[in-house]
Amino acid sequence: MTGLPEWQNYYVILGSAAGALIGLQFVVMTLLVNMPRKVDMAQAGEAFSTPTIIYFATVLVLAAGLCAPWRSVVPVVAFLGTAGLAGLTYCAIVTRRLLRQTAYEPELEDWLFHAVLPIVSYVALIAAAFESFAQPVASMFCIAAATLLLLLIGIHNAWDSVTYHVFARMHEPENR
Repeated sequence: MTGLPEWQNYYVILGSAAGALIGLQFVVMTLLVNMPRKVDMAQAGEAFSTPTIIYFATVLVLAAGLCAPWRSVVPVVAFLGTAGLAGLTYCAIVTRRLLRQTAYEPELEDWLFHAVLPIVSYVALIAAAFESFAQPVASMFCIAAATLLLLLIGIHNAWDSVTYHVFARMHEPENR
């Protein structure tokens, strides 16, 4: 992709933000460790908290990969296509976890931010990989939009999770 070096600052910023947010998410989870737990909270964590880390990590890996000094467009296309396919596979796993967990009844917003929008991001990565030969400029904007969307999904989900634990769970009676 001939325009890839021009996007270096964008991906440095996105990757730095994703890395910082991963660290912050670990701090928040550590602070919540002493809250009362329900029996089925591990399932909810797999459905709601783990995907947030995966979305941030995806942005970090994509940003690092897109800042690499590629000599050809072919490995970049393979990298993006593989990331998109892996992401779609993970979205299927998350959707199954959302359906199976019993700690919380997902609402429309949960489905949107934990299933639908991540699928949109990963499909956009795959589309950008295919279009990178024919439409390199449009492809770069599509990749940028997909990575930014994943970062924003992660921010939304992290905030949603924290507010749920602080405002809803904190006031529940302890069930151990």
